[in-house]
Amino acid sequence: MNFTLHQLQVFLKVSETKSITKAAEELFLTQPAVSIQLKNFQDQFDIPLTEVVGRQLYVTDFGQEIAFAAQAIIDQVNAINYKLAAYKGQLSGRLKIASVSTGKYVIPFFLSGFLRGNPQIELKLDVTNKAQVVRSLVDNEIDFALVSILPDKVPVHAVPLMENRLVLVAGRDFQPPLGVSGIEIFQYITLIYRESGSGTRLAMEGFLNDHKVPIKKMLVLTSNEAVKQAVMAGLGCSIMPVIGIKNELKQGDLKVIEVKGLPICTYWNLIYLKSKRLSPVAEAFLSYLDREKNTVIEQNFQ
Repeated sequence: MNFTLHQLQVFLKVSETKSITKAAEELFLTQPAVSIQLKNFQDQFDIPLTEVVGRQLYVTDFGQEIAFAAQAIIDQVNAINYKLAAYKGQLSGRLKIASVSTGKYVIPFFLSGFLRGNPQIELKLDVTNKAQVVRSLVDNEIDFALVSILPDKVPVHAVPLMENRLVLVAGRDFQPPLGVSGIEIFQYITLIYRESGSGTRLAMEGFLNDHKVPIKKMLVLTSNEAVKQAVMAGLGCSIMPVIGIKNELKQGDLKVIEVKGLPICTYWNLIYLKSKRLSPVAEAFLSYLDREKNTVIEQNFQ
């Protein structure tokens, strides 16, 4: 048996994504390159590692055991690299962060300077919805989570980063009915929601419930980008974070509808479990934020 570390990494990514296409994207490889490495790895085993049913790729029970072993090997290789960097006096290790989807407009700016100053650190950043982010935190799969609404019943430490403002927006051609303004506007529009579990949706529903706003028509879409495109296309209006639509507002593709009680103001918080024993890398990142947070905000979010 003569498999390579690269083949282990490719097979592990395929087993995680259940897709050659997605594995290729995340590894920055072409699909043929991933397929070749997967085949070369499979040829060293008499038992199938994967199987395709219909058009869906599945990992066999034996393949799952090999994936578990592959992860252990890769972790050990990473540990060797971290120890070598530490011996040279460099901060090294892995920083694992999960962010709610709108946080993708925020967290990179707080990471870039830290990673430039510590090139031996490996970043794993997962961008998903709030429910999955909290699940990853509770399961101790990550060091930190970026959220705009703190989770209930989960004991966490929170590091406030910056304000998050949500406003009611419409497409450039939207015209409210004659004589209708303020909170009454909700009776005449199709309101576009994010999916259940989204922090933006929770904030929106909180506002609507507090003001006893009746909703006549609604659509549900599964990403901030999908909502933004739908609003620009004139399918309806939505309450959205300014951070994710600032370019569209500047260009006039979206416009803010003034409503009493808006904007909703929450805060982007980097959170971690109170019971979490932070790694040296995680501790260093917190120290970096304490020193540089205000500078990052001034340079990127004014």
